[in-house]
Amino acid sequence: MFDGLRNGITEAMRKLSGRGRLTEANIRDGLREVRRALLEADVNLGVVNDFVARVTERAVGQEVLKAINPSEQIIKFVYDELVTLMGPVSHAIRYASAGPTILMLCGLQGSGKTTTCGKLALYVRSRGRNPMLVAADLQRPAAVEQIHVLGEQIQVPVYSEANSNPVTVCQNSVRAAEAKGCDTIILDTAGRLHVDEPLMKELELIDKRVGPHEVYLVVDAMTGQVAVEVAKAFNEALELDCLIMTKLDGDARGGAALSVKSVTGVPIRFIGVGEKLEKIEEFHPDRMASRILGGGDMMSLVEKVAHAQTEADLELARKQQERMAKGEFTLDDFRASMGQMKKLGSVKDLMQHLPGMSEMPGLDGSEEEMVRLQGIIDSMTPDERRNPDKIDMSRRRRIATGSGTEPSDVNKLIKQFDQIKPLMKQMASMGLRDRFKTLTGLSKMGAFMPGANMFKSKERSHRKSARERLKERQMKKRIEKRRKKK
Repeated sequence: MFDGLRNGITEAMRKLSGRGRLTEANIRDGLREVRRALLEADVNLGVVNDFVARVTERAVGQEVLKAINPSEQIIKFVYDELVTLMGPVSHAIRYASAGPTILMLCGLQGSGKTTTCGKLALYVRSRGRNPMLVAADLQRPAAVEQIHVLGEQIQVPVYSEANSNPVTVCQNSVRAAEAKGCDTIILDTAGRLHVDEPLMKELELIDKRVGPHEVYLVVDAMTGQVAVEVAKAFNEALELDCLIMTKLDGDARGGAALSVKSVTGVPIRFIGVGEKLEKIEEFHPDRMASRILGGGDMMSLVEKVAHAQTEADLELARKQQERMAKGEFTLDDFRASMGQMKKLGSVKDLMQHLPGMSEMPGLDGSEEEMVRLQGIIDSMTPDERRNPDKIDMSRRRRIATGSGTEPSDVNKLIKQFDQIKPLMKQMASMGLRDRFKTLTGLSKMGAFMPGANMFKSKERSHRKSARERLKERQMKKRIEKRRKKK
């Protein structure tokens, strides 16, 4: 997400950092590049003009021009304004003091609203609530069936009625929730266009009759500025409490996320970052601004690790740490570490949370690379995994044949393991804070992610070999010429 915007702003900041001394002229040139990057990211024109004007006002001043490192100070200004643009955001849901809390979700057709209902139910349940889903979408075929399937997947009760209307279903769901002991009701209303007056009136009637404690608008990030206009129209009709932005992981531009709060005054509280029901995250403007500027998001990664670990994972981690403290770290431990990382999501997503990794060329975080790397380790004998120094050329050929790779790939894995092994031992004796400092440093070197860019295409390796052979021939010719002259 935000790939285009991050690349554009990073390039502009890099140009400023390369200046020996910043002047008003080159500051304005750099901010012109920032403006272009924002517009290419589909950020609202008025929002872009205001943003650049505020940064320019702060940047073009004597205290900046005379600063020891003015370029870093300008980056700080850009960061501050990005945080202001997207925030502030409160993630606290206003739960009712008595009776069930009612959360109503609305939005356009195809915005991912029904799936988001399931994600939200899973989110509130993980925080000690007892939710119930309500099938109030009676417009779309199979919508009721879909939400029942979601309810079964996450083991959350679903209330629905046959041959009824949405207003009645929502009203009756309150009594049903009280009878089942559910304290949070999530209403899945039908998708509708903001210009469809009859359906918007129906939504206003549900709001009036049922009285939801909070109203969430689900918007698709891929629609760009359309999402901003939709949010503005729905907010005028319902007074929205917040937005849930879906498919943000698939939007390389991210202009809607940067525009919507400034245009509508309604903050983004949650974002959808995948199709799985657990793929919903709280939206933090400061962390998102850090990711846009290439600084990563270590705090969200720490929270993701803590949330994903089970008792079995913690026990495994404890045993691994004990072995590493004794100087023991094998390829089995290496493979187990990769398995733990896969539980946290895609490798590419994890890399975007680490400072510097998103900007490194060649690190595509391919899941195929991770699978092939695990396949190489699985093709080894238990003794070889414990003692990789025993793997000679004949063993490399056997392992490569068993894993469907090349002997050179096996050799790269062993070399990478030899580089990571002492670092893992060192981290075993560190505290948590020092460990993440080490991880940050490793991410900047590109050594953190096992398997990152290990398997290059054969075409690329052939080109490289051809260049090397050409250089060797040229070197031989030079040597021959020198010998003849002598």
